[in-house]
Formats: sequence, C-alpha cells, structure tokens
Amino acid sequence: MNYREESLKRHAEWRGKIEIVPRVEVDSREKLSLAYTPGVAEPCLAIQKDPEKSFTLTRRWNTVPVITDGTAILGLGDIGPEAGMPVMEGKCALFKAFGDVDAYPLCIRSKDPDEIIKTIELLAGSFGGINLEDISAPRCFEIERRLIEDLDIPVFHDDQHGTAIVMAAALLNALKLVGKRIGEIRLVINGAGAAGISIAKFLIEIGVGDVVLCDRFGILSDGVQMNDAQREISRVTNRDKIKGTLADAMKGADAFVGVSGPNCVTKEMVRSMKSRAIVFACANPTPEISREDALEAGAEIVGTGSSEKPNQINNVLVFPGLFRGALDVRARKINFEMMRAAAEAIANSVPMCDFSAEKILPFAYEKGAHEQVARAVADAARRTGVARL
Repeated sequence: MNYREESLKRHAEWRGKIEIVPRVEVDSREKLSLAYTPGVAEPCLAIQKDPEKSFTLTRRWNTVPVITDGTAILGLGDIGPEAGMPVMEGKCALFKAFGDVDAYPLCIRSKDPDEIIKTIELLAGSFGGINLEDISAPRCFEIERRLIEDLDIPVFHDDQHGTAIVMAAALLNALKLVGKRIGEIRLVINGAGAAGISIAKFLIEIGVGDVVLCDRFGILSDGVQMNDAQREISRVTNRDKIKGTLADAMKGADAFVGVSGPNCVTKEMVRSMKSRAIVFACANPTPEISREDALEAGAEIVGTGSSEKPNQINNVLVFPGLFRGALDVRARKINFEMMRAAAEAIANSVPMCDFSAEKILPFAYEKGAHEQVARAVADAARRTGVARL
C-alpha cells in the first residue's frame, strides 16, 4: 500500500478523525432542564464557590489539549498551525483509543513564546493537563518550563519526554538481550534538538554511563557552534571529551539513537561500533540507516520509527497511559519518577514468551501495555506527593 496516497484519500473521506459525542440525552423537557437551563445553574454556582469542583462536575478531569504552533510537524518542519492539524487530530484519536482521554487539537497561530504561553494559561482552566506537540527547539524548552512553573496541572512536551521515555524502555530491554550493563555503555545520539537533548538527559538520569550527543556540526564539544540548551547538555555528556564527526562518535560505541535525518549513518559506522551493538534509527519517514543495512553491518538489535518494521519505537506507547495515570490521580505535574515508572512499565509489558531481538517493545495497539503504564504512573504520582486523589 502507498500509505501517503491512501492516507490523503482517507482524510478526504473522514473529514476529521475525532468528533464530539454527548454523554447525556437531551430528548425531553426534563432531561434538557437538567443538562442545561435552568438546572445547570447549580453546578455553575458550586464551581464559582470552589473552582476545584470543575474536576468533578464537568469533563475537565479527563480533557487534554494537544497544542502546536506548527513549527516542527512530524519531520516536515515549519509548515504552519493549520497544516499541523491532521497530526494533532491523529494524536487526539490515539489518546482516546489507547487511554480513553478526551483530547482536542489546538493549533496556535503564533511563534512568539510569550503569546503561546499566555494563550495556554488563559485556557488552562478548561483542562486536566496540557500536551505540547511539535514546537521547535529551543523555544519549546522555555514554553514548557514556564508553563510547568505557572500551572497546577500536568504539562508535558511529548516530543521531548514521550520520545525519551519510549527510547529508555527500548534500551532497557535491548541491554537485557545483549548482556550489557547500563552504567558501562557508551551511547551516541544524533540530533540535538528537543528530542535528542531530552533523550540524553533522561538516559543519563536512569543510569547510562556515557552519552555523546551530535548534531549537524558534529559532536557537541568545546569549539562547536551550540545554542544555550545544547551548551547546557554538553556539560554532562561526552565524558571523554572526544571531538569530531558522527563517525568519530560511533567508533567503539555500544548503542546509537537517531532522531535526526535520513541516511546519515553508513554501514562502516555501524561496523565501527562494539560487538552486539544496538541501533535505534528513528528519523521519519526515512531512518538514519535502514534496518537491513544496520543488521548486515553487524548490529544485533535494530529499532526504527516505522510501524512496517519490527521494534517500532514510537511515543504512542507513552502519552495515552501517562496522561491516563496522571489524570486518574489528578496530578499537579509529571515528574521524573512518573516518567521512569512509565519507561519501566513499557519495558516490562513485553511477555517473556515474545521477548526477542525482534520484539523489544509491545505493539502500540496492545491495550494492556497502556494500562500498565497508567497504573505505574498513578502509583509514582502518589509516592512522590504530586497526586491529589
């Protein structure tokens, strides 16, 4: 199937992937009077006295906006907020299908961080959490940071943390199969934008011994052009202070993570890695190196971002269950412990009978995995004191 042509045809038929469905009947005078006027005045007055009741008297408790400014859409780049709507609608459909979360696409026509933050803050009282999506770096870091500081509901930039969580889950399981300890490996990340920087931070926090981060200018190191976010992460990466290109970074590495662009990794680079190498080439739609070439060059475990290949590494395994768990306990924020719990739950949800070099992660459509994530996240929120229920 030509997925691009068929998808365009189907989108024209669907005319949208989500819709509003009423949860109450309004087919009689009595029912209408309860759901709307005059009866609705009573819950309004109750919420006026105590705004927290908006979580129990409305659908707020289960609603999340998927918010973009259209600047970093799905590998397509800055194509604008309207053009990003099909991706945001798709994300909302996945929220509902896998987490039973009511999500709504909000595409903001501004690239000004202050305007975006103010818009979200003004709307926040309608939602139980905020999911940021496809906002370009480095602006996305400031937007998320300030919203987390200002709001008392979870704020989560999925391109950063969702990607980091699922990458961590894949790495944890891959390391079990190749028999290496997380604290002893050197891992190379190509792509030093929002996803790459967040993956580096998260993997270091869960115990990866050495992370080397690269972008188009080469290894992040002294003398290389960097923005503020890259400069900050460079202080805790590249333990041995190596310099040079991506090829230099991959020599002797145990694992590679690609969140960059197509065909930037060669067979020779993979051959230069240590034995039993792990390669996660996740650029979409064309990976840094094809699965076939990576295996032929000696990689033992290969993952990509494609649903057509074994070991798809996709954050759809993260956000439905993560938000389900956070919403269920009315969490104030999503912290590191909740994210770590999500990564471990994903890794542990692969049955031992299926666990292999070609099945290191559950399939996205396996609802049991999302349920495990939700339970683990809710438990972590309670343990760390950010749950209100």
